[in-house]
Amino acid sequence: MNFRIGHGYDIHRLVPGRPLILGGVTMAHSLGLDGHSDADVLVHALMDALLGALALGDIGHHFPPEDPCWRGANSLVLLQKVSALVREKGWRVVNVDTVLVAERPRLGPHIPAMAANIATHMGIKPEQVGVKATTNEKLGPEGREEGISCSAVALLVQHQDPDGCHAP
Repeated sequence: MNFRIGHGYDIHRLVPGRPLILGGVTMAHSLGLDGHSDADVLVHALMDALLGALALGDIGHHFPPEDPCWRGANSLVLLQKVSALVREKGWRVVNVDTVLVAERPRLGPHIPAMAANIATHMGIKPEQVGVKATTNEKLGPEGREEGISCSAVALLVQHQDPDGCHAP
């Protein structure tokens, strides 16, 4: 079997006047993430992991921030596009795993909904999606509540036809 692993990372500043959206879940918080799209760091890190596994560049290459059509874009819709590209290239997702870093708000209660959103938009099962959250123990930009970051990994396997040969 042919496997590929990809790693992704993203961080966005917290600012007033923006919604806080993580994994497609809008959370009650006084600050939101700043960015060209909805600034969903969880989904952005995950897309970079998927693209990186296949050496297809990063999300900025596929969805350039200078392109006005992506302004305010729903990152889950972009994740669907990246997941379709992975399938078009002859690969399928074995699993993905993510770690969100934020001091506040408490993310634990939202993790099942975030994982379900991701699974639905990737066309995979919820048990193939790991979402974890931690604090930065008051250290760094996340600890000072200046931003939220996320790290993600994705494991892909090449499709095989019923005879055991790799798909085209």
